[in-house]
Formats: sequence, structure tokens, C-alpha cells
Amino acid sequence: MKRLFRSKIRFVFIPILAIGFLFLVSFVVMHLWNYTLPALFGVSAINLWQSMALFFLCKLLFGFGGGGPKRGGPRWRNAAMRQKFDRMDESDKERFKAYMRGKWCQWNGNDNQNETKEYGR
Repeated sequence: MKRLFRSKIRFVFIPILAIGFLFLVSFVVMHLWNYTLPALFGVSAINLWQSMALFFLCKLLFGFGGGGPKRGGPRWRNAAMRQKFDRMDESDKERFKAYMRGKWCQWNGNDNQNETKEYGR
């Protein structure tokens, strides 16, 4: 199998596999839609081309699954941030945590405002 992907036939084989996968996913989406939604909500059934368009729309709206470190994405970003955080002393770590809480967790109110202004100069 390794030799197959290193040869020139991969330029024919891989697109055929991709198209086959697209039709398989569209077929599954079509059958899941037609099995559940008309009975639940009274919507009409869809055909294969509509399910393919629905699949592409969902991929555009919800992402293509690039992933993070846990899902096979690049690990270097997380490792670099971890190294920076590990090199900080305890007071810097606490200031950074307070800054991030104030920046991303707005539901805490104004109790972190002074800490965020101090760190995020």
C-alpha cells in the first residue's frame, strides 16, 4: 500500500477515493435526514445532491475539523505556551491567570478589573 501512494497512480486513486467518500457521506446524510426529520418535523425528504449540499454547508459553517493537539492538530503551539508558562514564577502565573479570567470570563463582574489592567498594559 505504501508503494501505491508513492507511485504516479496516486493522482488517480486518491481523487477517486475522495469522491467515493463524499458520495458515501452524502448517502448516509440523506438516509439519516429522510429517516428522522420528515417523521419528527414534517419536512420533505431530500435527494443525494441536496444531502451533498447540506454536507458542504455544515462543513463551511462548523469547520473542517482541523483539530487541536488532542485531535491530531499541531502540537507545537500548546507545547510552546506550556514552556512559557512553566518558566514564569508564581507571582507572574497568578497575574496571568487573573488577566485571562478577566479577559475571557466576563461573568465574574468587576472584581478582576484592576488585575487585568495591571497585567495587560
